Amino acid sequence: MTELPNWDTIPDDLPAAIRQIKSAIRDRIEAGGRPVESVVAEIEDFLRAEIADIAATRGRGDDVWPVVDFADVAAGTVSAETSAYVRRRGCAVVRNTFDRSLAERWDADIVDYVERNQFFENYAGPADDFFASVDSKPEIYPIYWSNAQMEARQHPNMAAAQQFLNSHWTSSSGGTAWFDPARDTQYPDRIRRRPPGTTSAGLGGHLDPGTLDLWMSSGYQQAFRHVFAGDFAAYDPWDASYRTDAAQYPGTTMCSVFRTFQGWTALSAMEHDQGVLHTVPIPKAFGYLLLRPLLADVADDEMCGVRLNRAVPVNDTWHSILRPAFSGIPDVLPGDTVWWHCDMIHSVAPVTDQQGWGNVMYIPAAPWCAKNGTYTESVRAALAAGRSPTDFPAEHYEVDWENRFGIAQLNDIARRGLGITA
Repeated sequence: MTELPNWDTIPDDLPAAIRQIKSAIRDRIEAGGRPVESVVAEIEDFLRAEIADIAATRGRGDDVWPVVDFADVAAGTVSAETSAYVRRRGCAVVRNTFDRSLAERWDADIVDYVERNQFFENYAGPADDFFASVDSKPEIYPIYWSNAQMEARQHPNMAAAQQFLNSHWTSSSGGTAWFDPARDTQYPDRIRRRPPGTTSAGLGGHLDPGTLDLWMSSGYQQAFRHVFAGDFAAYDPWDASYRTDAAQYPGTTMCSVFRTFQGWTALSAMEHDQGVLHTVPIPKAFGYLLLRPLLADVADDEMCGVRLNRAVPVNDTWHSILRPAFSGIPDVLPGDTVWWHCDMIHSVAPVTDQQGWGNVMYIPAAPWCAKNGTYTESVRAALAAGRSPTDFPAEHYEVDWENRFGIAQLNDIARRGLGITA
C-alpha cells in the first residue's frame, strides 16, 4: 500500500499540504481499482440504510438511544443484545448511575461554590467562541475543581460505567495493548447550568476528535487506514489501534487525550424537547466525513470547512444526507449519565423559553494509555494550583477559591487515574 505523506506538526504551507494529502488518498483508493466516487457512493448507501432503520425505530415509538440501567452494569448483567445495540448506535444513557439525591446535592454544592467565591462578579465572559453566554451569566462555567465534580469523577459508579463503555472497544490488537479499559484518567472538564426561560440557538452539528490532523498525522492515518484505502467494510470505529499514538494539532478546542466516549452527568431533570443533545447515532458515519472532501465539488485546498482550532463542522452544505439521522436523548433525571462515541457527530438543539434547568457535569471515559498518562502530569499540577487544565482557555478562576477540592481528598480510583499510584 502506498504510504501517505504525513505531518505530525502543523505544516508550514497548509493549503499545499491539504492538496497533497487529498491527492495521495485519491491515488491510494484508485490504486485498489475503484474511483473515490464509487467508495463514497457505497458509504452513502450504508448511511441510507441506517437512517431508514433509525426512522423505523422512531416510528415504532422505541428509543433510538440505547438505555441501560446502572444496576445491570454493576451486576454484569447487561444483555449481549443491549451491548450490541450500544455498538450499533454508538451512544447510551445509563440510568441511575448515581442516586438522584446525590446528583441534586452536587448541583446545589456547585451553586454554593461559585456564589461563595463570587464567580459571577468576576466572570470576564467566554474565553473561546464555541460556547455562547446567556444574558450576563454563562451557560458553560469554566470551573473544574469543585468538590461536586471531583466526587463524581472518582466515584466507584463512574468508574464502573466507564469500564462498561470501554469494553465495547477493541483495546488490544497485534500484541499491543492500546489502552487499559479498567482504568480511567480523571479527565477534568467544565459544567453547564442553563436556567429556566432560556432561549438558545444551540450548537450546530460537529465532532471533536481532532482537526486537520485526522487526515495528516501518521497515527491517525494508521488508525483510519481502511477508510483511506477505500475499504469501508473493513473500517471498525471501535478498534483503538494506533489512535492512542496519534499526534494532534494544538488549540483550545482540542482534547489532548484519547476518549472512548464523551459524556456528561445530569444534575437536573431534562425533557427530550428542551434543547438537549442530539447525535447521528451511526459510528461509521465518521468514515463518510473523512472521504467527503475528496469529491469534485470541494476545492482542492478545502476540507469541507475543517479548520485548525475549530470543532469539525457537519452541515447541509456538505453532509445533507445525515440530517434525518440526528436523534435526541430521551428524558433524563438527575444521576443519569449520557455517553456518545468520541467520533460521533453531535449537536445541541435550539430551545425557546426552556422549561426547567439544564444542568450537567462533563465527564468522559478517557482510559489509561501512554498518551493519556502524559496529560495527567499537567492535570495534577492544575489541580494542586486550582488552575484551568491545559486543554482549556487559561482563565484560572479557582486559584484562590475557598472549598476547592484538594489532592489530599483523592481516593484510590483517582490516585490511579492521575498516575500517583500504579
